[in-house]
Amino acid sequence: MAAGTLASARIGVVTFPGSLDDRDAARAVRLSGAEPVALWHADTDLRGVDAVVLPGGFSYGDYLRCGAIARFAPVMTEVVDAARAGLPVLGICNGFQILCEAHLLPGALIRNDHRTFVCRDQELRVESTATAWTGDFAANEVVTIPLKNGEGGYVADARTLDALEGEGRVVFRYVGRNPNGSHRDIAGIANEAGNVVGLMPHPEHAVEAGFGPDGARGPRTGVDGLRFFTSVLHSLVAAR
Repeated sequence: MAAGTLASARIGVVTFPGSLDDRDAARAVRLSGAEPVALWHADTDLRGVDAVVLPGGFSYGDYLRCGAIARFAPVMTEVVDAARAGLPVLGICNGFQILCEAHLLPGALIRNDHRTFVCRDQELRVESTATAWTGDFAANEVVTIPLKNGEGGYVADARTLDALEGEGRVVFRYVGRNPNGSHRDIAGIANEAGNVVGLMPHPEHAVEAGFGPDGARGPRTGVDGLRFFTSVLHSLVAAR
């Protein structure tokens, strides 16, 4: 990507068999001003992209444990290596589950504590703006992002949770009623370097007025999700 330009950024969006929101993620990338690059789960080359999105929906083998089989997809070998070298990676919903299964993020996602699927517009508090995907937010800002999951409860042992809290790696927290039983109301976390972020809600569904959640300007005007994608573009420019 040329220094100082956003439009030249290329962001890969991986499709797994079962992905539902890959096209939504690609549209979010496009609306942010970058070029979406379609990646397939069997690819062994990331095609020189500047960042990667693992979208929501489902992936093959989820009936065993969400993301447990998809983490072995050929493309994930490339994603893991690139992420450890600093490539920004965002995992949304099932993508978050895959990141945990691939050990790019700690902990796991389990079945909602109420054992039912939840689908609603969810308020989140921004806990960290120090990641590649959250720099355009304000600390402690409350944003509204659609949530839809049946296995979205984030769990980890107390030592891991304490480390996440102490290192500032809790990125988002649920506001109001916890929708899925996630420990400490955690909705999203980051790795130590801040280039890898996973969250259960779906920012790609809040990027265009008329199609997102209700916002301050009226019904369906919420576009808080777009800032995930503009954030990574600004972080890429800043890194050059």
